[in-house]
Amino acid sequence: MGLVENRQRHSTSAMVTSCFPIYVIVLAACVLNVGALDTFIAAVYEHAVILPNRTETPVSQEDALMLMNKNLDILEKAIKLAAEKGAKIIVTPEDGIYGWAFTRETIYPYLEDIPDPRVNWIPCTEPKRFGRAPVQTRLSCLARENSIYVVANMGDKKKCDANDSKCPLDGRYQYNTDVVFDSEGKLVARYHKYNLFLTEVQFNFPKGPSYVTFDTPFGKFGIFTCFDIMFYDPAVVLVKKFQVDSILFPTAWMNTLPLLSAVPFHSSWARGMRINVLASNLHNTSMHMTGSGIYAPEAVKVYYYDMETESGQLLLSELKSRPRISSNYPAAVHWSAYAKSVKPFASDQPSFPGIVFFDEFTFIELTKDVGNYTVCQKDLCCHLSYKMSEKRTDEVYVLGAFDGLHAVEGEYYLQICTLLKCQTTDLKTCGTPIASAFTKFEALSLSGTFHTRYVFPQLVLSGTQLASEQHYEVLSDGRLESRSDVPLPVLVTALCGRVYEKDPPRPGQVD
Repeated sequence: MGLVENRQRHSTSAMVTSCFPIYVIVLAACVLNVGALDTFIAAVYEHAVILPNRTETPVSQEDALMLMNKNLDILEKAIKLAAEKGAKIIVTPEDGIYGWAFTRETIYPYLEDIPDPRVNWIPCTEPKRFGRAPVQTRLSCLARENSIYVVANMGDKKKCDANDSKCPLDGRYQYNTDVVFDSEGKLVARYHKYNLFLTEVQFNFPKGPSYVTFDTPFGKFGIFTCFDIMFYDPAVVLVKKFQVDSILFPTAWMNTLPLLSAVPFHSSWARGMRINVLASNLHNTSMHMTGSGIYAPEAVKVYYYDMETESGQLLLSELKSRPRISSNYPAAVHWSAYAKSVKPFASDQPSFPGIVFFDEFTFIELTKDVGNYTVCQKDLCCHLSYKMSEKRTDEVYVLGAFDGLHAVEGEYYLQICTLLKCQTTDLKTCGTPIASAFTKFEALSLSGTFHTRYVFPQLVLSGTQLASEQHYEVLSDGRLESRSDVPLPVLVTALCGRVYEKDPPRPGQVD
């Protein structure tokens, strides 16, 4: 199969295969590699989930299953098409089977008891072995009948009693859960989301982080869910300690420009951690949910971002099964090497404060076509060298630094260097989300004096498109630099560092 698509989808695209939208980046050579399994075809599906009606009282199990089957009917089409295209594994989104608007009581009819995978269970052939399990059975059969690994997100329930001091008053634990069924339909992985988002009141925190991995003929996989990506446990541990080759990432991600939009952030995490990431997001434009992709350590393979339509999207790409042993595996980056070796650039421009997603950055305005700037906050100094094609009078850019604890919708310590476009020429709007930019940069170099090894680089262009790897590179000394003569309409460039050791304990995870 030839190269079909490898960039952001626009609503004007007419990409339809068998009346089902699909993005594919699959090289013809993959056919020759199937036997060796040095590579494999990965699939992710961005699903426009059918939501239940809002209710303050629980529906019947039959009504809950009816709603879930409507979503599974759609997922079934994606799974079958992915298998037809040669995919070995497909990831579907968090909340993709029933949505997210629940209380603890109203989610209950949608839950099933999901056993430990060590029980060696194929629900498709033994549907009643562990009680009522229609969703697990259907997922198992979809995997078995199509000879493909299926990754899905659903709800698990576990009874508890007074002997358990933490047992909820209703006598059960409820977990946001990822399941994986292999190509025979066997349950091979079950992961309880550890870092619940603040609104997930329907679920319990597990008693501790779990590090869920499984081996396949095409590599070792780890799995975690959505908000988990912001924390050390289990995300970083899976990569660093368990040495997985690929991360499976079901998510229900609400895009938050300029720095926490799904595609730029998830792809930057793959690059910063030097790992394959299969990210499957929900599609709901009213909630600003879109942005799925297949990311390799060295390159974005394929991604999807569309706020104009309400349809789902299937993406496929070839990945290396074991990227660490490949010849083009990226070298480790010393993120502060360059920035700590140079003196701060002098400037007569005053710095000023600005807010980015509730965090107070220190900014300095870029006032010329060409310039060298440094801005500092606490222990972090950010250096920028750049050249614009033309300094437009109707657009303003700033260099910003943030070194502190983010404390809204979760607490986590950040060190960020960013070049971003302000919403208007009023400096008070710097940090406010904006999606378009016309100023073009012929060259730029961004670096920072980070106090962490975990830094995630992103370069986002007008329209929330990713800059391709041919246009920029990350040097081993920590500089993010443009690498071509093509002027780029930059929306935001950032080096987002996470200082995990400065994170406070998370509510719900502390005894």
